[in-house]
Amino acid sequence: MTKKYIPTINISSLIKNNFETQRAFKTIKEIEKACIKVGFFQITGHGINLKMIKKTCGVGNKFFNLPDSNKRKLSPKKWNKKNKNLYRGYFPDDVNGKEGLDIGDLKVTKKYSSNLNNQYVEYLNLGKCLNKNSIKILNKYFDNIYGLSETLFKSLIKLNKKNPDISSLAFSRLKTLSTLRFNYYPNQTEPVEISKQDGVALGCETHVDSGIFTVLYQDRKGGLQVQNRKNKKWYDVPFNKKALVVNTGRALEFLSKGKFKATNHRVLWNKSKRLSVPFFFEPSYDFNMNQSFFNGSKFKNNGQIYEKFLNKSLKKFIEYQR
Repeated sequence: MTKKYIPTINISSLIKNNFETQRAFKTIKEIEKACIKVGFFQITGHGINLKMIKKTCGVGNKFFNLPDSNKRKLSPKKWNKKNKNLYRGYFPDDVNGKEGLDIGDLKVTKKYSSNLNNQYVEYLNLGKCLNKNSIKILNKYFDNIYGLSETLFKSLIKLNKKNPDISSLAFSRLKTLSTLRFNYYPNQTEPVEISKQDGVALGCETHVDSGIFTVLYQDRKGGLQVQNRKNKKWYDVPFNKKALVVNTGRALEFLSKGKFKATNHRVLWNKSKRLSVPFFFEPSYDFNMNQSFFNGSKFKNNGQIYEKFLNKSLKKFIEYQR
């Protein structure tokens, strides 16, 4: 029952951004159904090989095994007063029961960030903690997971019989607020919270994500659970080494006028170490969040920009109270 609740979709027919074939159309309809009914699905045939994923996880594990003083070299100003960054970087486990490393688009240079002067588009000098090869691995993974996420977004545009290339109106490299995050759950001696709904001990609180999609790699320890919107029951997301987990976020819910709702999820309390690597696929900071995007004939500039939308959404997360 658990495995059947979270659908698995082979998206190989979409990888070359050819949305015109009969097979591609069938795949897109499967994605639509999963987004509407569950808000979570697993994807195989996604084009990111397991070797790259393992290398990326290796970089994350290597980072979290560094001494605390080294990791804090990448911390925002709140946890390292010597630093100027406020949004990107490392946060310690005393914040919310887990350690994290938030990385923005690695193509953002110090000069670009300084000239743009945007609160979320920050340059993070990974060289303070990571070697060139590790940074190269992260660059490659970011490029691949960003491209994959855009393919998924384009498939939803195609549902509305529009040109998938209009995704460039919402997403632009350097201006995107997309985040590659490493979540490291240490040996938690006590849960972060006890669910008020069913009394279950949690390692990560019940929440929904802010962006369009989250594309996640979870290790075999698992622990991720999804709530059924109708019966309110919780279902495990099973580990599949060949699959990536995708879920819908608040921005997609807004743009789709509630058709694709953001879904509650949580992580069970696990006393053993656990690593997860979510990629939060988020629009450009200046993207006009207008609900005519998917089904309007013209785009009207009367919505709020994504930067302000994200700012409101992040207020509920303890780790972003900086």
